Amino acid sequence: MSEPISGSAAGVAGWKLIGGLAGAGAIGAGLASLVVMCMMTPRSRKEWAVGLTSTVVGSACGGSAVIMKYGLLVWAREYIGLVALIGLAFACGLPAWAVVRWTFNFIEKREGKDLGEVAQDVRDAVTGGNHG
Repeated sequence: MSEPISGSAAGVAGWKLIGGLAGAGAIGAGLASLVVMCMMTPRSRKEWAVGLTSTVVGSACGGSAVIMKYGLLVWAREYIGLVALIGLAFACGLPAWAVVRWTFNFIEKREGKDLGEVAQDVRDAVTGGNHG
């Protein structure tokens, strides 16, 4: 007796669409996390957890957003398309930890300031200190 999914074309297509996409996203997110952790070594366990979480979420959410925006879901029908989607998820995850790290460093430097002072710092950073 054959397995219910493995013998049918619909089962294979279903795995490729559901499992294949999830696998592609997981591989891309994992590889992006590995690269980011090697390039920007975490300074503590907390930073390691934040970096891993940020990179995985950036890969999954950013990759998904790009796939949906540009209608790339059809690529999942072919194995080489899944490979391309892995690369896309990978690329979307790379900047995530850097952005989170920069944000927290910015906030940490302004600890003890009130909201108005922080808003002024942001305004100065954006305008280059020109208030004209």
